Amino acid sequence: MAPRILLARHGQTEWSLSGKHTGHTDIPLLDEGRAGAKLLGERLHGAPFDGLTGAEVRTSPLVRAAETCDIAGFGERAVPWELLMEWDYGAYEGMTPAEIQAVRPGWFIWRDGVPDGESVADVTARADEVVEWARSADRDVLIFAHGHILRAIGARWLGFPLDFGARVRLDPTSLSVLGWAYGSPALTSWNETGHLAAGG
Repeated sequence: MAPRILLARHGQTEWSLSGKHTGHTDIPLLDEGRAGAKLLGERLHGAPFDGLTGAEVRTSPLVRAAETCDIAGFGERAVPWELLMEWDYGAYEGMTPAEIQAVRPGWFIWRDGVPDGESVADVTARADEVVEWARSADRDVLIFAHGHILRAIGARWLGFPLDFGARVRLDPTSLSVLGWAYGSPALTSWNETGHLAAGG
C-alpha cells in the first residue's frame, strides 16, 4: 500500500478562537478543544481507520498539538518532532489579521513570510522534509500539528508552491488525508469535521 499522510489539526485554543496568530507561544487547549480531540480520537479508532495500528505517529511538541494527540489516544505512540511546529510568526505573534493589515497593508503570509520569523522558503523546506519522510516507507503516518504548517504540507505533498495553502481552509480538530490517485499524489479528503457534529 502506498503511504498516506493523515493530518490532524489541534483543538480549539483561546487564540485560535479569537483569530490571533499562534506560532511558538504554548497556548493550551480550551475545554472545547479537549472535547473535540476526544471525538477525533473516537473517529480514528473506529472504522475505517481502526486505530491506524501500522501507522507512525508524530506530533508538534507544542502543548496544543501534543495534548490533542494524547486525548485522541495516540500519545504513547507519538514522537515529538520540531519540524511540525507552527510557522514562526516572529513580530506578528499574537496579532490578528486585522491588526497586521493595519501596520502592513496588503501583507500575505504565503507570499511575504514574517519579519523576525520564518520566510516562505523556510516553511517550504520544513514541509518538504516532512513529505520526504512520509514517503520514505510503506506505511501510513498520522500527524498532529497546526493550521499553517499542515496546509503547507498539503501543498507540498501535491507538488504545488506553498501559496496553494492559502486556498485550503483548515479548522481546529479537523482531519485530512493525503494519498494517491493514478500513481500521483492526491487529496483524498480535506478539513473533515463530521466527528465534531457527532458530539453535539
